[in-house]
Amino acid sequence: MYLAYDYPLLSVFWTMLWLFLWIMWFYLLFKIVFDIFRDDSLSGWGKAGWLVFVCFLPFLGVFVYLIARGKDMGRRDMQQMIDQRNAFDSYVKETAGSAKPASADELAKLAEMHTRGDITEEEFLRAKALVLSGGSPTNNAASINTPNPR
Repeated sequence: MYLAYDYPLLSVFWTMLWLFLWIMWFYLLFKIVFDIFRDDSLSGWGKAGWLVFVCFLPFLGVFVYLIARGKDMGRRDMQQMIDQRNAFDSYVKETAGSAKPASADELAKLAEMHTRGDITEEEFLRAKALVLSGGSPTNNAASINTPNPR
């Protein structure tokens, strides 16, 4: 019993080609259905009409949709990617902005306070050591500079 003899190499090729085309067809069909719902320029009736056309006459509906609105499909994809990137960038900026300031900024503020005479040399050195160890002296600077109520 030779199974390879019953199913020659060309038949394997055609089977793989048809499987690939079948998968690509469903990918294209779902991509178009999602694009119909994503499009803000279409009214509700327009979306319903395209959806009925694509579902009941799928081959004709998909090809007509690609011819009529294919260029805008790419633009909507690009706009969605840009919007997602902008949302991610703003999230990163917001999250990074809520973090404590860099130690170089803290040291510059301390040096400025020291040169103005707001804090003494000892307080400056203590706050500098706190900054270099990872603490935040600006929150403690007010408590350093406040007089002792004795």
